[in-house]
Amino acid sequence: MEHYEQARYAPAEGETNEPLLSENDQTTVSVDSSLPDDLTRDTVELPSLEEPELARHYVRLSQQNYGVDSGPYPLGSCTMKYNPRFTEDAAALPAAAVHPDRSETALQGTLAVMHDLQDYLGRIGGMDAVTLQPPAGAAGEFTGILIAEAYHEATDDGHRDEVIVPDAAHGTNFASAALGGYDVIELPSGDDGRVDLDALEAALGENTAALMLTNPNTLGLFERDIEPIAEMVHDAGGLLYYDGANLNALLGRARPGDMGFDIMHFNVHKTFATPHGGGGPGAGPVGVTDELAGFLPDPHVRQSAGGDYELYTPPRSIGKVHGFQGNWPVLVKAFAYIDRLGDSGLADASAKAVLNANYLADQLDYEIPLGPFHHEFVASAGDQDAADVAKRMLDYGVHPPTTKWPELVAEALMTEPTETESKRTLDDLADAFNAVAGDDDAALADAPSRTTARRIDQTAAARNPRLSWHDLD
Repeated sequence: MEHYEQARYAPAEGETNEPLLSENDQTTVSVDSSLPDDLTRDTVELPSLEEPELARHYVRLSQQNYGVDSGPYPLGSCTMKYNPRFTEDAAALPAAAVHPDRSETALQGTLAVMHDLQDYLGRIGGMDAVTLQPPAGAAGEFTGILIAEAYHEATDDGHRDEVIVPDAAHGTNFASAALGGYDVIELPSGDDGRVDLDALEAALGENTAALMLTNPNTLGLFERDIEPIAEMVHDAGGLLYYDGANLNALLGRARPGDMGFDIMHFNVHKTFATPHGGGGPGAGPVGVTDELAGFLPDPHVRQSAGGDYELYTPPRSIGKVHGFQGNWPVLVKAFAYIDRLGDSGLADASAKAVLNANYLADQLDYEIPLGPFHHEFVASAGDQDAADVAKRMLDYGVHPPTTKWPELVAEALMTEPTETESKRTLDDLADAFNAVAGDDDAALADAPSRTTARRIDQTAAARNPRLSWHDLD
């Protein structure tokens, strides 16, 4: 693989950690403050750096990092796609900088955007009503669980205390159901990676509150029996919940509501180009069918008979799940993305998501045991350790896929190139995968050898995190 003698996105060989600013010469600065003496100090030591040194410090740090602005980020299940800058521009407009505690009269433009976004999402998902309050996908799941609980209480079915979750589902499904107070019934997948109807029939009963499902599932496989699944769940008195993590595979082509789902959440960071990760604010809107609309969080946005937009409390609302009306700037970005692309653009995005995944999979030397798939696929590293494969890919300048999950595939390499990557990037990814497939055991065991941080003890790092640079002393 001569093409990768110098990796396209990797740091230069031998590059070392950038020193902390505190490790530079210090300048003592006098402090003059009107605060009480017990809250102040007389002097403070600050790094002594000229502007060029400071600028170069942060540029060097940025060059040692990796993100979607650096190169492809094919984490399966996470949809780490490039976010266009125009959505950031929309959220930064002066007209978008409004305080949420202003009167409804002064918020008409804001409420109009929120009302239209509710409508957009409802039409995309086939849902009758949408709340924008939840601040993340997992928060949307939890909100959906609370809505299901309130519905069953209202229909004298409060005894239903079980939520069924497939074994290959996202971990947040299990956590959301458990946090809602439900017993989680894990549903084993069939040999084809889809829901086993016999296993589902055995799991359903008078205590079933809901089945949480995503379609396509985390293996990238479409649940072909989704209509019988919906019928079975409804016949048992349960609700069908749609995890919207993989919605970018279906945009403009199929709707969860039409499949029989009663509740769903939208991951706007995955599907509608708002930022993903980083610990900052997010959004996880939730859609429901008509019979569940009365349980949505308070407040909800609606248009009055006179044409004005107003906030109101649904009659059997579960209450607030977030401050005010949700994370407004994030919602503006989702609205801008949907409004700019329109129906044809969203359908084109899903077409490219599926095309890119299938094109990349077809180029790989690794085995792909299950299919046909949609926006993502799961390859098997075979005799290689998937974790070693991931670390070695860093040496070829690309971010690795998700590894070791779902466990249905041995040494899983769960890969989602997303709709935003070009053919050239997909070819580079395929070259990196195939180069690693041909590497010997020694190269895999020593990887990564060309990154700023070498192989770390992941278990120790997770159990004993260093949350401050002081811990390095």
